Amino acid sequence: MKRIKIIFFGTPDFAVKSLKVINDNFDILCVVTSPDKKSGRGLKINESKVKRFSSDNNIPVQQPEELTNKDFISEISSLCADLFIVVAFRKLPKEVFSIPLLGTINLHASLLPNYRGAAPINWVLINNEKVTGVTTFFINERIDYGDIILQEEVIITNDDNFETLYNKLSIIGSKVLLKTIEIVASGKAQILKQDESKDLKKAPKLNSNNTRINWNDNIDKIIGMIRGLSPKPGSWTNLKNGDKEIRVKILKANLLSRSNLSNTSIGKVLIIKDEIHINLKDGVINCSKIQLENKKEMLAKDLLNGYKFYKNSHVY
Repeated sequence: MKRIKIIFFGTPDFAVKSLKVINDNFDILCVVTSPDKKSGRGLKINESKVKRFSSDNNIPVQQPEELTNKDFISEISSLCADLFIVVAFRKLPKEVFSIPLLGTINLHASLLPNYRGAAPINWVLINNEKVTGVTTFFINERIDYGDIILQEEVIITNDDNFETLYNKLSIIGSKVLLKTIEIVASGKAQILKQDESKDLKKAPKLNSNNTRINWNDNIDKIIGMIRGLSPKPGSWTNLKNGDKEIRVKILKANLLSRSNLSNTSIGKVLIIKDEIHINLKDGVINCSKIQLENKKEMLAKDLLNGYKFYKNSHVY
């Protein structure tokens, strides 16, 4: 079998695991990643994790503002890659994904067709799923609808949050992607058409509305949201404390009781010893890691050393 030539598309650290595996086993002609961004008080230029890895390993990098740019398309076409690989990148136009002879493959962090969308790892946790996984598929014009090549299941443990599951799936995904490339290169890929059902679970982009805790939800849904958004972007709520109202993120919580506190309102904050408890309609949770607005995240016991909760404290 000839050594496959690949162009890799990706941006965050999730994609780096796959990029490393591919770089160790195949010829990467170039990497396409997002343009550098300026951020912070000094408007420091931030390079993507994929760009940093590529630079450290002498892999040529392309950073087009527009994927439909004619010069960009001409440049990657001239490299005569056999295959394009996409991991955690934006939608490719047909003019791009149709270039390589063997097609363009995407690695998605869910068991498609469920959890199509931008935030599959978050939403499987928010929805308290017990199993998730990774899928490789051929890209077509519809996002996450292409023909499936390989899938592998991953068990979600009670201790998983977004960070731990993200790391698991990036490692397993890189291994599945390696197998996928080998199968596609051999010409023995057996594809599976995706289900077109309307009742599938989705993974929409996260925003300030769908990351806010609804304290009228049941206790399992609230804990699922906290796990699914920790440590980033963080599930948030407003805290009324004394005569002040601030926005806080709850980054870790566990079930304390399946019985709510009678005569205590939903969202009531109770400080018991060095713990922060919140009363819900069907139980009580213990919040062990919290981030006050414009402050760093803290363990509850450390926060209580310097922050006073008043009797009227409640979240909403």
